[in-house]
Amino acid sequence: MSFTFIIGAAVAYLLGSIPSGLWIGQTFFQKDIREFGSGNLGSTNAFRVLGAKAGSVVLFCDVFKGSLATILAMTIFKQPSISPLWIASFAVIGHTFPLFASFKGGKAVATFAGMILAYQPLLLLYGLIIFLILLAITRMVSLTAMVTISLGVLLSLLFNDWVLTAFALAIDIFIIYRHRANIQRILNGTENKVPMPWDKKNKDTK
Repeated sequence: MSFTFIIGAAVAYLLGSIPSGLWIGQTFFQKDIREFGSGNLGSTNAFRVLGAKAGSVVLFCDVFKGSLATILAMTIFKQPSISPLWIASFAVIGHTFPLFASFKGGKAVATFAGMILAYQPLLLLYGLIIFLILLAITRMVSLTAMVTISLGVLLSLLFNDWVLTAFALAIDIFIIYRHRANIQRILNGTENKVPMPWDKKNKDTK
């Protein structure tokens, strides 16, 4: 393991550790989002607790840090013999176990999406289409995310990149594990659902 790899992994971890949901909530809303909603630091809970505008900023930040970690791994910390995904994956670890938030972070979906955006954007496009369709049907972000990433593992085979497929599978299993409480709520019929824009329109026309 080279010194460059270690530095790159450390930088990726620190990027992933930036708790945008926590800092935005505390700075602009005087709220610790860990004390509201699902208690999670991810963008879904930020949308629920802080509103659409702040939630969108948190989502952007979480995606961006995954993309930035991947871009740095492909350029500054490039390792000829290994995939940049090895270094970039530390951003996912940082997001899930953030140094700056007592090692209690989000569920890594947005940060992993940021990695894929930088590494194989066409795969992310496929995933985004699937995500939006499933979300419109299920209204559950957690279920939609888990199914989308699982299907993404299969779609990654189209790119003939076995490292990408292996990472997608490993992170898929990790994200499903992180959603174990959500899975229980889904089975119990108590999982939170998000309204769609047309729901309000339909209600207004009644």
